[in-house]
Amino acid sequence: SYYSSLNSQYESFRNTLLQNPAIKDVGRSSRIPTGRLLDGMGASAPGNDSMVPVKADIRYVAVDYDFLPTYGVHIIAGRNFSRAYGTDTAGFILNEAAVKAVGWKSAQQAVGKNFQYGFINNGRIIGVMNDFHFESLHQQIPPMILIMPSVPANQSFFNYVSVKISGNNIAAALATIKDAWQKYLPELPYEYTFLDENFSKLYESEQRQETIFTVFACISIFIACLGLFGLSAFAISQRVKEIGVRKVLGANVSTIVALLSKEFVMLVLIAAPFAFGIAWYAMHEWLQDFAYRINIQWWVFVVAALAALLIALATVSFQAIKAALANPVNSLRTE
Repeated sequence: SYYSSLNSQYESFRNTLLQNPAIKDVGRSSRIPTGRLLDGMGASAPGNDSMVPVKADIRYVAVDYDFLPTYGVHIIAGRNFSRAYGTDTAGFILNEAAVKAVGWKSAQQAVGKNFQYGFINNGRIIGVMNDFHFESLHQQIPPMILIMPSVPANQSFFNYVSVKISGNNIAAALATIKDAWQKYLPELPYEYTFLDENFSKLYESEQRQETIFTVFACISIFIACLGLFGLSAFAISQRVKEIGVRKVLGANVSTIVALLSKEFVMLVLIAAPFAFGIAWYAMHEWLQDFAYRINIQWWVFVVAALAALLIALATVSFQAIKAALANPVNSLRTE
């Protein structure tokens, strides 16, 4: 554990990092986004005459003064933890979901209220932060509370150091962090991860599914086009004399192409509702795995239908145009 080694030197460690212009901010916490939130503890909020237990399960994260600025989380009411207030170790910051879970009507109403949470008694709400996804999008944003451990006794809560760096010179920033780590914590290995990579890992299965579905969809479309191409070639070959007669009687190329393509377009239009029904059901069921999800809009199916028609027409039109441009003398020649 690095707690005992770093706690007494943390401010020096942080200041060393901030000397590099590529490093924007540094904060500590018990958990970081993309990880599992800590379990909740018992909470009580003011009732009519006394503190009333809160029925909602409010999860907590222990943070320092710089956690919220490092992650760009906004305070929508009240303020963040501050070094200027020695009493902030008995203060709390709730998210919007926690405010609703307690029963307060607004974030402003919650600020300044007495609150009891776990081992901290007689604390107060000093701020409310906006809801943000700490866990995967598969989970609903839970009621969450931020606590400030006392210094230095409870700083063993801090399992992670988060560093916000500029994208202009990542290599230099990482080198600075490594040097500082080896200076202040030489007995521990230097390890780091990027937040965007952590978020990406949460959706690896969805990304694999996307790749698989894309590949198989392309293969399916290719096979369908081959079948449609062969079917149109066979159907048109059976109507060669008819096409020749129509050309002799004055039919132009566009009229003949439209005549030959009409049957295949009708087949696509008949098949589309069945395909759309299956697609809508499959996507609807898949989206149920996400707490926050989009609604499948009607225009998606219209676009899909138009794309299917264009693909079918492009496939059939090659044979249709070839037949329409053929010399009617050859088409009507008797074997």
